[in-house]
Amino acid sequence: MEAKILSITDSWMRVRWRIDGPGKLVVPRFAGRGRADNLWETTCFEMFVQQPGDTGYSEFNLSPSERWAAYDFTAPREGMSERDFAREPDCAMRMGQAMAIFDAALPRSQMPEPPFAVGLAAVIEEEGGVKSYWSLCHNSEKPDFHDPACFTASLGRLRAA
Repeated sequence: MEAKILSITDSWMRVRWRIDGPGKLVVPRFAGRGRADNLWETTCFEMFVQQPGDTGYSEFNLSPSERWAAYDFTAPREGMSERDFAREPDCAMRMGQAMAIFDAALPRSQMPEPPFAVGLAAVIEEEGGVKSYWSLCHNSEKPDFHDPACFTASLGRLRAA
């Protein structure tokens, strides 16, 4: 599994997750764009963003079904509220025999402003209900994507063009 921020422009933040050996991957059926909760119950791609010195953070859940969710938290797993998203993320899943690629473009106008720490994560479900939890870092034996110690990537302040 690999995850990375591909680019950030005035309009979009583009993120990619790559899964090697997706033969048994469970891909949620197309459901059309729209907000939905509990996407993490099956294959789902997640991004966490936290600005320096802040205990709060934002969470973005993105599904191959094209459903999505965005939340703000005041502290780890506390004070959850829906994050406003006037323009929906654009998501696409491409499947091959050797790998699967999930690309997401999130509207910049609805994202926190850099600089920020980033946690990229995924819940991967395989046939038979087998689930694995992927993150840039797991700080304990039990995966917890909301642990700020897992927000190990960073995006610096953007320079003016």
